[in-house]
Amino acid sequence: MPEPLFLFIQLEFPWVLGPPDGRYLLRSGQSEEPRHVLVLDTIGARRAAPGGRGRADGRPRRRLIRAGSRGAAVPAMPEPAPVSTTRATIIDPVSVSAERQARAWLEDLDVEHAVSDSAAVLNRALHSHRIASADPFVHEINPVQALVIRAGWGEGEQVAYGRWLFARELHWSERTGQRSPGGAAGGGRRPARRSAALRPQERLAQLLGGRGAILVCEELVLRARLDLDEGRLNHAAIELERALAAALPELRAESRQDLALRIAELEKLSPGVRAQARAAMPDGADAPQEEIVRHALERLEALLRARTATGLL
Repeated sequence: MPEPLFLFIQLEFPWVLGPPDGRYLLRSGQSEEPRHVLVLDTIGARRAAPGGRGRADGRPRRRLIRAGSRGAAVPAMPEPAPVSTTRATIIDPVSVSAERQARAWLEDLDVEHAVSDSAAVLNRALHSHRIASADPFVHEINPVQALVIRAGWGEGEQVAYGRWLFARELHWSERTGQRSPGGAAGGGRRPARRSAALRPQERLAQLLGGRGAILVCEELVLRARLDLDEGRLNHAAIELERALAAALPELRAESRQDLALRIAELEKLSPGVRAQARAAMPDGADAPQEEIVRHALERLEALLRARTATGLL
């Protein structure tokens, strides 16, 4: 009798994601069957540390340097330091019995949907690890950051170690939601959320040159957006309320007449946003309404885009 085959999506990233290597079962509830199996495998840097004193697993040794001590001289054009790569394999725990079924799945694969769902599974694990380890530097991923994205199938023992019988590289771009025409997965480019209006390079130069300031609300808006996109509605509602509470006085203080109507619109939305934040608290009578949170967040994002599109501050 042939071995059952398991379908997977695999993403590789050029850094250590955070959770220890191993296999993780993801359920929606305690009593439910696993919905996904996540396998994490860190591929250590291959090059040994200078002097041949690398560790057996390929990772360079760490050593404490006393303050004021001098390290070894390095050439003017040093080679890039080797990095560790993390391979994340998201497996469907329901197997198929024949290779023709696996091939049919791969031929009919909706790349945008499959990659987005797999990234959401991985991000759930990373978010859980950040909370469990109390490490604020653990962060979620975007598929466009992946070195490579694969889809395929293999026997149970193979996929449990991130290997396969057959796999195909997916050329996926979040800009189009489709396979990109050639090139590596994602093309190494981050998605543009209307970035042309933001004039990011000009503003970056301004901020780094000390000729501008970052508003408190700007960071809070980004956090609310991430949590909303990752399905953490309670977090997003509370962060949006704080973002709006900071944004209104910050934006009024700039006395921008071209933004007056947008600010007035946000003032009208403010009571509804506060109600959603109250609902998101543990003692809230009702759950927050995603439509209200999403609409208010989009309007606040639009105001911040308009603020930098017409003149950098």
